[in-house]
Amino acid sequence: MKVLQICNKPPFPPVDGGCIAMASITEGLIKQGIQVKILSVATSKHPFELNKIPPEYLEKTNFEAVFIDTSIKIWPALKNLLSSQSYNIERFWSDGLAKRLKEILIEEKFDVVHLESLFVAPYIETIRKHTNAPIVLRAHNVEHVIWERLSASSGFPLKKVYLKLLAKRLRVYETKTINQVGGIAAITENDKKKFEEMGCDKPIEVFPVGVDSTRYPISSKKPEFPTIFHLGAMNWEPNIEGVQWFLTEVWPSLSRELPDLKFYIAGRNMPEWMKVLKLDNVFIKPDVPSAIDFINSKAVMVVPMLSGGGMRVKIIEGMALGKTIVSTDIGAEGIDWEDGKNILIANQPHEFVEKLKICFNDPNYCDSIGKAARKLIADNYDNKKICGNLSYFYRQIIDDLS
Repeated sequence: MKVLQICNKPPFPPVDGGCIAMASITEGLIKQGIQVKILSVATSKHPFELNKIPPEYLEKTNFEAVFIDTSIKIWPALKNLLSSQSYNIERFWSDGLAKRLKEILIEEKFDVVHLESLFVAPYIETIRKHTNAPIVLRAHNVEHVIWERLSASSGFPLKKVYLKLLAKRLRVYETKTINQVGGIAAITENDKKKFEEMGCDKPIEVFPVGVDSTRYPISSKKPEFPTIFHLGAMNWEPNIEGVQWFLTEVWPSLSRELPDLKFYIAGRNMPEWMKVLKLDNVFIKPDVPSAIDFINSKAVMVVPMLSGGGMRVKIIEGMALGKTIVSTDIGAEGIDWEDGKNILIANQPHEFVEKLKICFNDPNYCDSIGKAARKLIADNYDNKKICGNLSYFYRQIIDDLS
């Protein structure tokens, strides 16, 4: 089987959760004996860094990318307001990418075209013109839900109205698109149900983000204690919103209750206001050389997300490394967690304070949560098994269309 994987950003190097999710599919399919070619969007925030890609990876995937300027510009954004189109989607269209996609489809024959996220769905028409291969949409989120949640949580009236408009237009586009493909590979059960409620009549199955647990060794060195940390791409609005909320609503009380506690905030594309933040025992790490080393070095992960959707890949990684996670319900969506067994759920400021106090006052209990989390990942999120199921899903769709 031969698969063309079209990505909305380069999956390698795997610098954030979305990249990791895409790279895990690439690697898993290749291990299934499937030939994969990657065609990716490259942007200023997510460049195609050829010098950082191992030659063997390039050889296996024939990886190439086309640059698109997806930055938000005032005039195009204002002009878009006069249309009925989704600005979120419009920014990912490129005549250059469409041209290269056409050339690839003419040059090579594929059994499946795999779209990574809704943002590369504008190329469905180009794909249809040049191949009969079925299209599978891997939905990383129900995208419009993220923007609905951002709108609901915004305290600024004009921003709330604008975000609501973006969400409405994105919902229209998403509702239309889910029935233009041959099948949908959802990341969570909640997303699958949401697509069905939206009227999806195509085959749809759940394929969560998978990991190879052997690549997540727990360090023999004890983590810094007591510490909490947040790790995530800081150019993603739900991460920024969650960290702001935690610093304002949780940290003042938490630091009074646990005066020795240190809070580390790490992630790429850190906004300037965060880089210059001056709060006692709060440490900003704009970039960490190794996410695994960073996670290993700290005690408890906090995921105070108020919006967003899909799965938090960093939670999967944290669990794989045996970390106790304290997260909101939204942050932990899509993961088969059990509160008090393999994760701790907190949705209100006082709940974060209470759960974190328990962790640091009872290290043995904290360790037991982390061990159960690691077992959950090994049992339920094995990438080999997930990609084996995905390849079977491909074959079913191919058979249905033949």
